[in-house]
Amino acid sequence: MLIDSNAYVGHWPFRQFEYNTPEALSERMKEFGTDVSIVSNLNGIFYKNTQHANEELFEWINSKRVYKDRFIPFAVINPVYGGWRDDLNTCISRYGCKGVRLYPQYHRYDITNPFCVELVKLCRDKGLPVVFCLRMVDNRTSSWLDIEKEWSLKDIMPVIKAVPDAKYMVVNVANSTVLNEEDTALFKKTDILMDTSGRNITDWGDLFKRFGAGKFCFGTQSPILDYCTGLLRIESLRESEADEQAKELLRAGNVKGMLGI
Repeated sequence: MLIDSNAYVGHWPFRQFEYNTPEALSERMKEFGTDVSIVSNLNGIFYKNTQHANEELFEWINSKRVYKDRFIPFAVINPVYGGWRDDLNTCISRYGCKGVRLYPQYHRYDITNPFCVELVKLCRDKGLPVVFCLRMVDNRTSSWLDIEKEWSLKDIMPVIKAVPDAKYMVVNVANSTVLNEEDTALFKKTDILMDTSGRNITDWGDLFKRFGAGKFCFGTQSPILDYCTGLLRIESLRESEADEQAKELLRAGNVKGMLGI
């Protein structure tokens, strides 16, 4: 089985994308043998009211029966926008969302903002993973209207320290994965996954040694990044780096365990 932990539909205001509709994503999945994708709506990053994006995603997924079987919706929530608690409850109870994606840089709040911490705690209590994307697009080629700072792994540690018993997914790890000894120990204890889409997910020998194979999963960052690279990073692993059992954990097993599916 193959589960893409990091896919999008919707639009990006600064660039034209292919494969950013449910139909196009579904065809892409067929081409590369992906059974299920965790999907969010890109529009939620830029809508003032992110709930409109979650409503769109719900309508898209329910437009065809096949989408309901192949897409797992994750909501985009802005914890500094009024009514976010109601939005979260609606996304869970009505829209069937199985996780939450947060964008502190785009929605302009600190990662340890009390409302952000509260949201993470609520997700913890409901058994939902919280997703942080360390980089949406490469800032060297991004629009002058886009954000400039890219995150490294250490930038999400403050919220992990605040809520160490939550579930986390960290996607598009394009920059440094270096953590100090204390943070590394906490990271290894935390229920957390990193997807394979990030530019810096390459030295598997070192990454497995530091974090363990149980901390990684297949992800594409589609349609922003190419669909193939995240999968090639798994399939090209040497036998000395990962046996077939470890590869199955990366393809789907780790995500299934986190989501309880």
